[in-house]
Amino acid sequence: MTTVSAAMVKQLREKTGAGMMDCKEALAACGADMEKAIDFLRKKGLATAQKRAGRAMSEGIVESYIHLGGKIGVLVEVNCETDFVAKTDDFKAFVKNIAMHIAATNPLGIKPEDVPQDVINREKEIYKAQALETGKPEKMLEKIAEGKLTKFFKDSCLLNQQYVKEPEKTVSDYLNEVIAKTGENITVRRFVRYQLGE
Repeated sequence: MTTVSAAMVKQLREKTGAGMMDCKEALAACGADMEKAIDFLRKKGLATAQKRAGRAMSEGIVESYIHLGGKIGVLVEVNCETDFVAKTDDFKAFVKNIAMHIAATNPLGIKPEDVPQDVINREKEIYKAQALETGKPEKMLEKIAEGKLTKFFKDSCLLNQQYVKEPEKTVSDYLNEVIAKTGENITVRRFVRYQLGE
């Protein structure tokens, strides 16, 4: 039986923001291995987030972010279940960070379903043409285009993107951490990004 010290629990709490008992349980389950405990908590957060996915979200906030002395502006609406959570520092910080992330990365939509079909078709045609140009056989083109499209969604859809402040996780991972921390379902409902001259 591995001993889990209070200092280790504190360290894990600081790294993940999870509750004390959750951190203790994660360390115990992972033989006091800090990295495994972090993964354990992230998986647990994801499971918790999926359980809450069906609940109604009628509260939240609209946040604005202006960058580069007024050259880029973002408005984002993030919803949660209660006014209580909408007023918490964790929720407000999440919404502010998402607005800043959108300003930096200029996503095409929140998830792949939000990307217009004509954009997807155009991208696929480009990928097929590129593959043909490099001498790939005709029958492989569709499969190559699908693979490149997956990468395209990873780069261009908000939830699939690597979170700019912590690139080792996606925006979706970050969202699930906040859901686990607040105990409520949270969703990025919509956003608009303006760039001067566009």
